[in-house]
Amino acid sequence: METALYLPVKRFLEKLGFTVKGEIGGCDLVALSGDDPPVVVIGELKLAFNLELILQAVDRAGASDEVWIAAKISVRGKGRESDARYRNLCRRLGFGMLGVTATGDVEVLVKPPTAAPRRNPKKRSRLIAEHQKRKGDPAMGGSTRAPIMTAYRQQALACASALSEGPRRVRDLRSDIPDAGKILLHNVYGWFDRAERGIYILTDAGRAALKRWPQQQADLSGAAGAAP
Repeated sequence: METALYLPVKRFLEKLGFTVKGEIGGCDLVALSGDDPPVVVIGELKLAFNLELILQAVDRAGASDEVWIAAKISVRGKGRESDARYRNLCRRLGFGMLGVTATGDVEVLVKPPTAAPRRNPKKRSRLIAEHQKRKGDPAMGGSTRAPIMTAYRQQALACASALSEGPRRVRDLRSDIPDAGKILLHNVYGWFDRAERGIYILTDAGRAALKRWPQQQADLSGAAGAAP
């Protein structure tokens, strides 16, 4: 699974001073520096170095300052990581290349150039906003076939947790959950129902969501964002 690569790459970038979170805006991982504005690093993970990994990196490059691709190093050392043409392609495109060993060590195969030009500032801003609003790092990079725990979903769960105690007024939730009004009104996940004007209750789907993500109920206030 690609998720097995996430923690080694996350630790590697954290040692460089970045805060790393997985599955943001379609990227396997997004890392931010502590600067203002932050340096944005996007990482893409695959079990092996291939063309698809390069194409994903190309698609992400416009929203980032650096792009790193990472894959497992082949046991016999005959994978793309040993192909000079593949490494040279990464250099020409301005991508960093990381190899993850069977023991979880990370080797730098190609270093990216510093301060690559940004071409898509709007997408970059969305990545930064989602990274900063998301509480903790609830989504493992490389995850597939599972709902991503976005900042929006985290805040919706906070609303559901509050409503699990009984009907609540929107105005009573806003102090802890700033976007409660919009979340309850739009009801993207079908977790809420309006009992009367300004008062909402939790649906069966909302109760099921709290059982599915019990660890997400605590300390989720203030996690705003766009719906997935």
